Order: sequence, then structure tokens, then C-alpha cells
Amino acid sequence: MPGSREDAGWLFCGGMACGSRSGRSKRQVLLFILGVCVCQSAAESLRYSLAEEMERDSFVGNIAKDLGVAPSQLAARKARVVSEGNEQLFRLNQNTGVLTVTESLDREQLCPQSDTCILFFTMFFENPLQLVRGEVEVRDVNDNSPVFPEKNIIIEVPETISPESRFPLENARDKDVGSNGLQNYSLESNSYFTLSLGTRKDGIKYPELVLERQLDREEKPELNLVLTATDGGSPPRSGTAQIRVTVLDANDNVPVFSRENYDVSLYENSPWEQLVVRVAASDSDEGTNGKVRYSFSQIPDRSRDLFELNPDTGEIRVAGELDFEEAKMHEMVVRATDGGSLSGHCKVQVEVLDANDNAPEIMLTSLTASIPEDAPPRTVVALFRVRDRDSGDNGRTECAIDADLPFSLSPTFENYYELRTNAALDRERTAAYNISITATDWGLPRLSSSETLFVRLSDVNDNPPKFTQDVYTMLVTENNSPMLRIGSVKATDEDAGRNARVSYALVRQEGKEQPEVSVNSESGDVYVLRPLDYEAVRAFEVAVRAADGGSPPLSAQAVLRVVVRDDNDNAPVVLHPAAEPSAQAAAPLELVPRWAQAGYLVAKVVAVDADAGQNAWLSYELAKATEPALFRVGLHSGEVRTARAVAERDAPRQRLVVLVRDRGQPPRSASATLGIALVDGFSDAQLRAGDEAPAAQLDDPLTLYLVASLACVSALFLATAVAAGAVRLRRARRSAADSLPTFPQPAADSDAGSLPRSYIYDVCLAAGTVNSEFRFLRPLFPCLPAGLPAAPPEQRSSLCSQEPANLGEDGDWAAQGRVPLSENMAPTPAAAACLANRAVDVGGPSDQSPWFTLQ
Repeated sequence: MPGSREDAGWLFCGGMACGSRSGRSKRQVLLFILGVCVCQSAAESLRYSLAEEMERDSFVGNIAKDLGVAPSQLAARKARVVSEGNEQLFRLNQNTGVLTVTESLDREQLCPQSDTCILFFTMFFENPLQLVRGEVEVRDVNDNSPVFPEKNIIIEVPETISPESRFPLENARDKDVGSNGLQNYSLESNSYFTLSLGTRKDGIKYPELVLERQLDREEKPELNLVLTATDGGSPPRSGTAQIRVTVLDANDNVPVFSRENYDVSLYENSPWEQLVVRVAASDSDEGTNGKVRYSFSQIPDRSRDLFELNPDTGEIRVAGELDFEEAKMHEMVVRATDGGSLSGHCKVQVEVLDANDNAPEIMLTSLTASIPEDAPPRTVVALFRVRDRDSGDNGRTECAIDADLPFSLSPTFENYYELRTNAALDRERTAAYNISITATDWGLPRLSSSETLFVRLSDVNDNPPKFTQDVYTMLVTENNSPMLRIGSVKATDEDAGRNARVSYALVRQEGKEQPEVSVNSESGDVYVLRPLDYEAVRAFEVAVRAADGGSPPLSAQAVLRVVVRDDNDNAPVVLHPAAEPSAQAAAPLELVPRWAQAGYLVAKVVAVDADAGQNAWLSYELAKATEPALFRVGLHSGEVRTARAVAERDAPRQRLVVLVRDRGQPPRSASATLGIALVDGFSDAQLRAGDEAPAAQLDDPLTLYLVASLACVSALFLATAVAAGAVRLRRARRSAADSLPTFPQPAADSDAGSLPRSYIYDVCLAAGTVNSEFRFLRPLFPCLPAGLPAAPPEQRSSLCSQEPANLGEDGDWAAQGRVPLSENMAPTPAAAACLANRAVDVGGPSDQSPWFTLQ
């Protein structure tokens, strides 16, 4: 039947829901509420009562109704009932809130040593964690009859015994308690004995036979009596024993104990055969009537198994394991019987003292197996209870855990403890904890027990990915195949699971073209999308982002630098002379005087290679020549010089093919063709239109642009130089100076053209004529500097183009286009017409003849 409810106490009272709030004042309020709730929970509980021997699943009470909680909340909050002890005696129906028994309860088995039988249970709620204490009183029913230890009791009484003598009998035992227990004894009516009831210190009644009148063996040697024990149940139950009284011949003295009561204290778990007490009785008779033997007269069954009595010496020793928790007191009656069957009695009371023989027990009630690593401090991880079956200080316990763990223990009530976090957690540093809880009692020696809790930290996305490098540099050779893998980027994330899954992507930048590379989102492999050209782009950088799979995702960036390596995919390009002429076009013509000596600079082949490094290193060699022994080509400079002095037998027209080769693998090459005319003097140089085909049109737009730019710059320099020279010459003449006026310094070379002007030659033809000449007036005196070898008169009458002694091989006038002038030299009309379209540098040392430069 259901019991009463006294406002069940709730342990946490909502404090857990707001435990994560910060602030000193809020914590004080929460602590106050928690203290009130704990006190209330400790003082109030659910109480029910139930009769024993009820069938399985019998109704105990409606917890949902008594707590005022809707039945749906029981399942939602995972309500459960835990019985104290080793067996689960109660079951909670989460759908109805009804508490039932799991099996038929036997009060005598559950509480054999107690008049009242109360079973305790604890009810747990989760989300938030709450507890309710409850107790069920098991009411006794009259299901056991009184039972005598012996059905037949034999008593030998000497005939000489005086009336009012008492003979204690073993009391009957009834497992029921209270009104259902043993209440009364009755004796069958007879003329010799009456029944008297005695009471022990523990309140148990025992019967005694009282002799009412003198026995006479000759009159009645034996008496048969019936002893009945009755309990107070409804209906009452009873048990009987047969008493046979044998009347003996005279034995005048009965054994007498030295003490009527023996009180002994003994520690539990005392070893076997340990002496408890020695009782002693004496008999004044002699012979067999004076020989005393000892035996237990009244002793409980449990005590009979724990103690043994030596019948000859009266020594009582330990014969079993004494347990303070099962029985604190043992009381027994020792009978001393002489040879004449006379007996005396004494009482022995053994008090069992508690020893610290029970280690504390840790009983886990609730455990959160996994908590997030960002859980705030004071988060409840587990709830457990510590129980010690000893008493006093032996049963007083304390709990502790390792000090270096981010957890702490908080006592709640009635030996309940909470395991809470007390610091910030980091799964990347420690992914799980084995928390060893040690419970120790205060006894001597101190006993302890341990329980290990495994708590795992669940991952939170609190770590961004990290690249192994801030800048990744990858090399790729130009003209690569599409989708070529050139390397990979790598980022790691210290998180776990989905939070550690890294994906890669390029960072798109607004206003910029799509990058030439792509990154595999899973592996980080870098691929080149299309062939690259070193000449177009030599290196580029893109940003790579690594993002994890968390929510929200965290990311990091690194720089990917792609360096394009050169490949020998460009052949050398000859800038000077012009490209190899076609069959209809004539090769560019260079003029070489026949008196030129060995090392005379004829021309310079200028070539470039769009490649870089070794692929752009150019070498020059003479591939074909009309007179191979007459000319040589500088291996690295490309300068075409005479290998020996020009001889009369040499053909007036020479054709050279210069091969330009780079140093790539495989090497690439180009060729340039030079036409050379051996002349006696520049005035004798004639170009016959009938012998040569018309000049080919410039097909290359770049060459056309270069020629046009060169012509404009040359015309500008020519005009400036002529104007400056004319002004200075006029001023010098006005000063009546006899010496030749000094011309200004040559104007700076222009950077507009791509060829050095010192290697550009031209033959100026008069307009409207087929054969024209470039001619100056003959000087009045030789213009050759001192030290030059004599030349034929016709050569001396022409331009002084021979190399002076103080100039090197690369500084001859003919190579540089510079021609010295004498004081009286003046250009012919044809030369003047040519100078109108060419730039002229006029100058020279003050102590030598002036010179001009054809550009």
C-alpha cells in the first residue's frame, strides 16, 4: 500500500542549469540555493509501506503523483530507482510513475536482526541531475509459527529437590516480530509443575518449570507434560514441545556456578579457537554425583555456529567468524550437570566489538562518459556514493583524487560526492582521463578502496589548420603538359574527426585572371592547368587556403610560388645583318679596303635569344665563306675580322655565312649572310643595279620599325650636329683664329635603336643616278697621322680611313664609321646630300685632324 510523501527534496533545484554563469554575486546566490536544497533533500524523503510476502510486481506507490511530476517527465529525464544493497528490489514504470516490487519480499530474510524492516532507495533524474530519497517499510505478517529447538525435552529431577525449584526451558523461536512474534507460553495442567515466564535483557521471554510440591519417585517416577508457545497473530499460531520429567533418586547437591552472569567483550574477526570465557561450576557431592559436565542450554542458532563449549573444562571458544555488522551481542545459557543429573545454570553475554575490517565501497550512480573540451569549470561529470559497513570512526570515510587532474570532488549529502571539472580542458593536450577515486576510512589501520572512471573529451573545432611552410616554391619547366603535377601543399589540424578534415582551395583575387594552377581539395596536390611560357611569365604567386570541416570552419593561408624554368624553345634571332636574303634579294654589303691588315673589323653579327641562362648563351662561327682563310668570327662577340691582310688576288666580292648557335640541349641555331666588297677606296665603290636584284621588302614589322626609328633619330642628330658646327665655325672665323675651329663633342647616342650605331654602315647614292659615289675633296696635304705605313697615292687621295696607331683593334675608324678630315677637306655635293639624311659627329683631338662619324 502506498505511503505518505513529505515534499520530496530535490538535490540540485535548477542550480545545474545556471551553473555556467559567471560573476561573484551569482555564484553566491547559487551556493546559497544549493545549500538550502541539500539540507531540504537530506531532511525529507518519500515513505511507503508494504506487507511482506506480496506477489511480484505488487504496487508500492505512485511516485509521479507524490512528487507532482507528470509521467511523461519521468521518461524524458531518464528517471530510475536504485535500491541500497546488492539487490534491486524495486522497479519504476516510467510511463505511469508506479513503483512496484521486483520479487516477493520476505521480511525475516531481509531484516533478521531488526524489529522494523525499512528498505531504502534513491530515485535519480537527469537533465538536470536530481535525486530523491525514499524508504519502504516492510510490514510483518504472521507467516511463521513458534518453533522449539527440541520437540522432546527430557528433565531429570531428583526426588529430594525442594518445592519452588525452577527448571529453565529453552524458549521457542518465532521469526515474526511485534504482535506476530512469540507472545505467551502455556503448560498442560498437572499437580506438580507450573509454568513461569522470565525475560532476558534483550526482552525475549523464556519459560521455566516451577516445582509446586515434593516429588516422590515411588509414587510417580515420570511425568509427561505439553508445553505450548503462542504468538499474537490473527489468527494466532502456536508450537508445542513434549516435556518428560524423570524423577531420580536422591542427589542432595546441584552444581553451582561461581558467577550467575558472565559478561565478555570480544573483537569481531577474532581468530578461531580463541578463548572467550571459562565458566566454572562446583558440586559438593562425591563420586559421579559430584562430576560436572557443561553444555549449552539456551543459545540462538547463529551463536551456536560461532561458539563451542568444552564439556569438561567449561571453556567457550570462537568457532566461527564474528561479524559486528551482523550481530553486536550474543547471549547464551550454560548448564552444568553432575553425575546425578542435577544441573545448574549461568548466563554468558558476549559483546562483539567493531573492528575496521570493512573497506569503503564506491557505488557509482551517474557518469557522463564524454564531455566537450570547452565545458565550463564546475561541470558535473559523475555522481557516486561511498559506504562503509563499519561504525564510528571505522565507518567514517573521505575521498580524494589525483591533484594534477583538472577535476575536483564536492561532497553533497549522506556520503554522496560529485566529480566536477575545475579548470579549462584541452582535448589536443589530453584526449581522455583515467580518474582514480580513492575512498579511505578513519579506522586503525586505515582501509581504502579505489574506483577508476574513464572520461573522454569530445572534440570542439578550436584549432585552425597549419601549413607546414609559409611559402611553397615549386619549379616547372616551360612548355609543360597540361594538368602536370608539380608538388603538393600540406596542412595539419590538431582537432579530430570532421574538425581535422582539411580541404584546400586557391584564394580568388578580384581583378586578376584565373591562375595557371589548381589544387586538389583533398590531397593538396598542385597541378599546372596549361603549358607555360618562360618568355611570357617567369614566376607567379597565388594564395592557398586550407579549411577544416568544423562548424564554423577555421582556415589558414599560405603562399604558393611557381617558378618557370627556361627550356630551349627559341632559336637565336639575328638582328644585324638582316635576315638571310632570299634568292631575289642581295645580301647586305660591307666595304673593306684592300689595304686592310689582319684583325680589321669588317662587321659585327648581332643576335639575341629569347631564352635565358645557358639557353641564351650564343656562340658564333663561320659556316661558309668565299675565302675561308680571309675572315674569322669572334666566338662570343660575333665580330667579323680579317684573318690576314687583304691580297690583290682576293675576289672583290666575298660572301660569308655566320652560324649563331645557343648552348641549350638540344642546341638551336640561326645563320646570317654577309656580303663584303673589297674596294681600293670608298670613292671606287660601285653598285651595279644590273648585277644585283632589287632590295627585298622588309617583311618583319619589328625590323621596319627599328629602321624607321633609326632614320628619324639619325636625321635629328645630323641636323643638330650640322647646326651646332655651323654656329661654332662662324664664331671661330670671326675671332680670326688661324687654327681649325674646334667642333663640339659628339651628341650622345640615342637608345631608340636596338643596334650599336658604331657598327652601322651605309652607302649613300645620289638621287636619280644608277652609280653614285661618296666623295670628299682631296686634301692639300696628307692627312695620315705619323706612324702609318705609306699607301698608294690613289688611296691617300681618298678618305683617310686607315686605322691610326693609337687605336685598338675595335677602335679603328673604318669599324666605327669615323673618317678623319684635313683642314681643307670639304664634302662633294653628293656627300652633302647624303649628310643631309645621316647623323654626323664631328670632333677629334685638338692636336690632330678633325674627324666625322657616319651613322
